[in-house]
Amino acid sequence: MSLDPSPSESRSRSLLEIVRRSATYLGGHGVANPRLEAELLIGHCLNLSRLELYLQFDRPLQEVELSAIRPVLHRRAAGAPLAHISGRREFYGLDFEVGQSVLIPRPETELLVELALQAVAGPLPTRIADLGCGSGCLGIAIAHHRPGALVDLVDLSEDAATIARRNVAHHGLQDRVRVWVGNWAEPLSGRGPYDLIVSNPPYVTGSEWAELDPGVRGHEPRLALLGGEDGLMSYRQLLPQAARVLGPHGVVLLECDQRRISAVRGLARDAWPAASTGVHRDLSGRERVLEVRLE
Repeated sequence: MSLDPSPSESRSRSLLEIVRRSATYLGGHGVANPRLEAELLIGHCLNLSRLELYLQFDRPLQEVELSAIRPVLHRRAAGAPLAHISGRREFYGLDFEVGQSVLIPRPETELLVELALQAVAGPLPTRIADLGCGSGCLGIAIAHHRPGALVDLVDLSEDAATIARRNVAHHGLQDRVRVWVGNWAEPLSGRGPYDLIVSNPPYVTGSEWAELDPGVRGHEPRLALLGGEDGLMSYRQLLPQAARVLGPHGVVLLECDQRRISAVRGLARDAWPAASTGVHRDLSGRERVLEVRLE
């Protein structure tokens, strides 16, 4: 796309005109919400909020500003996720750094936070573990809303853990939230018992991987998405480890694919034969979260 004026258009172009042209360009390349994304991308390039963008729609853009916008639009049109371009993503009303080493937080995963906050609604201090934390969005959001919570974040990827640590610092939670590198609950041996364990494990099967949106498959980490040929590998590893650190009246909340949530429930019952289990649906009506509760 060219943001340059033709020989007959020597005038400067307004911010509003560039937003409109950018939206048309993104829409022509299959971006689902082109006007919104154009505004967000241009705002990112110009260091403007959307409100500030609207208030400046009439001002002409300088060539140096257009030069910053062009490559960003080309990256998005080529399939790079918006969150990777901006380096940020909002989740549960909070701002998080993201990158190619972590899964981009999804709105549907906010259900895990809502259920977690209900599970630890009391005033007493609470110990929480977020296993496979990625950016740390789950554990950090819970800690932000529960000042009495002590939260341990664990990820197998050192790069992911580095981003999680920066997010912990960004939200000023270093005194209550710690980040560990390791396989599921292994780094937490001897640190429990935990009142609550939350996790959004990888659950995409090998055959489903090829069907994912190219923007996901080509840009987000396989480690955070692939759950083995049947999508259950992570749960088989996670649940026995979680059983060793969960307290006597603890709660486990796991995001699942609705096609395999009954199989995950069976694995949970193997780990905690006497536990009660329940399934929670997301806003679209899909079975999304398995809850395991020790009585």
